[in-house]
Amino acid sequence: MADRTELAAFLKARRNRLTPADVGLPQGLNRRAPGLRRQEVAQLAGISVDYYIRMEQARGAKPSRQVLAALARALMLTVDEREYLFRITGEAPPVVAGPNKTVPQAVRTILDALAAPAYVVDATYEVLAWNRAATPFIGDLDTVPGHERNMIRWMFREAVDHPQWSDGDTRDFARALIADLRAAYARYPGHPSLAALVTELLGTSPRFAGMWAAHDVQVRRTHRKRIRHPELGPLDFQCQVLHISDTDQRVIVYCATPHTRTASVFQSLAAATDR
Repeated sequence: MADRTELAAFLKARRNRLTPADVGLPQGLNRRAPGLRRQEVAQLAGISVDYYIRMEQARGAKPSRQVLAALARALMLTVDEREYLFRITGEAPPVVAGPNKTVPQAVRTILDALAAPAYVVDATYEVLAWNRAATPFIGDLDTVPGHERNMIRWMFREAVDHPQWSDGDTRDFARALIADLRAAYARYPGHPSLAALVTELLGTSPRFAGMWAAHDVQVRRTHRKRIRHPELGPLDFQCQVLHISDTDQRVIVYCATPHTRTASVFQSLAAATDR
């Protein structure tokens, strides 16, 4: 059921938040109230002024999905605001086109400032950005094509009898990746690159096929890793997974307990990047 009263209040609040300059309109004269005028929003959305006024007065017919999408663009709504707009009118939010591969500059700044290995992945687990402290763990990816920077592809390229699969923590980690990938598969139905990745691995990795067939679904969260690095030795740390809601990306940070050997190794890596 559409909540016309809430829709009216929401549209008015979002309209008042914007200025003409925000949407490429001239400032004009005799502007007594903040924000855009109703006729300006109607113009930007391609609907009649009378129709828009009725919505802000909680009157008239329920707006169509096309009108809601036009209003979301006109009012420059964020992803969360657009979802809210659809839900208060009784509509399911539109499906997002596909995994976002553009890393916000602010996130890149955070990566560079961290004194711990950290990197960003999208919903398909393609590594999009990383700091230098992460290089010993994910390799030097500057010369690697984007589609080859995929963590799931790396893991499941190893043969079924590879020594990594004898480790219980590795198997649990692999299952967590697959459960998260299946959640993404539902968020982006029919997306070509995601579908291609799953199809490829079903055909090339029996272990992937077996885990995929379990139909486990769970958005990835923090977990502990214990590894023996060929150069850095035994390491024990927490993989802190930070979700970026606007882009559906994850920042993965390796966090060691203070005053441990692992913490000292991470501090040395961070210091080396400053030289």
